[in-house]
Amino acid sequence: MTTTLTQAETAAAASKAGTVSDPGAAVEPSDTQAAFDAQAATEERSTPAPGLARRVAGALGSGLWKSAAVLAFLTLWELGPTYLASPSTRVFLPPLHEVLLAWGKLFEAGTIQGHIAASLTRSVTGFGAALVAGVSLGLLIAWYGRLNSVLNPLLELFRNTAALALLPVFTLLLGIGEESKISIVAYAAFFPVLLNTIAGVKTVDPLLIRAARSLGLNSFRLFQKVILPSAVPTIFTGIRMAGTASILVLIAAEMVGAKAGLGYLIVNAQSSFLIPDMYAGILTVSLLGLGVNFLLVALEKHFSRWRTAVGAAAS
Repeated sequence: MTTTLTQAETAAAASKAGTVSDPGAAVEPSDTQAAFDAQAATEERSTPAPGLARRVAGALGSGLWKSAAVLAFLTLWELGPTYLASPSTRVFLPPLHEVLLAWGKLFEAGTIQGHIAASLTRSVTGFGAALVAGVSLGLLIAWYGRLNSVLNPLLELFRNTAALALLPVFTLLLGIGEESKISIVAYAAFFPVLLNTIAGVKTVDPLLIRAARSLGLNSFRLFQKVILPSAVPTIFTGIRMAGTASILVLIAAEMVGAKAGLGYLIVNAQSSFLIPDMYAGILTVSLLGLGVNFLLVALEKHFSRWRTAVGAAAS
């Protein structure tokens, strides 16, 4: 009887402790152990994963590495005129901080904003006209072979004529007002868009066209669903080239017979011997071109999302 009571008490104690007296049975965790495990899991979830920190550090390191050349150039611009150049050279090549101070004064006076607005208005108007005309005509030329054979010699003639060489012609015909500047910008931006549109349509995979025709797509649906999406990357290459050309040609056009714009600011500051203001205008042109390029790259990614989706599905 004593032995039986002892075994029962032992079994009850083992049950309270969360164990089983049978060595071959599975061990059940106690309530205390379960609470401890839940608390540990909560703390683990609240603690940032070390992989996230590594990814952030890697992104920062990659950004610094990619911008190393730019930072080195800016450092050389700041220290070179002060410590490496002669005093006479320093007059025509001021250090970076003087240029930034001049830019800040122009900004406080509202001068730089007016010049940027004038240049952007002309550039966007001419670029928009070139974009519509270049893409439309390029699609027609690439789609209809006879039209290509008729217009190709004329297009090659004008394509090899520099836009700035025709600036006096535009000025004589349209005057020194806004029309001549917008027209020269449209002319300079037209041919990159046109030629890349033609190339993009002609380089579409013929297998895609045959597969689409076998599925019963008519010409309009084929053009809408196959031709145009496949040509988008090449078209946007021409659009990015046209965006850069529109700014550069406009700056040169504004140096002749303009009363506002970044080109006018640069040449007027140079003739007035305001050298830091001149470099401030040049720096603004560079940043403006960089911003336009980033915007066009973002638009290209937006209109080419189907390529990313197809690549992800294939992998």
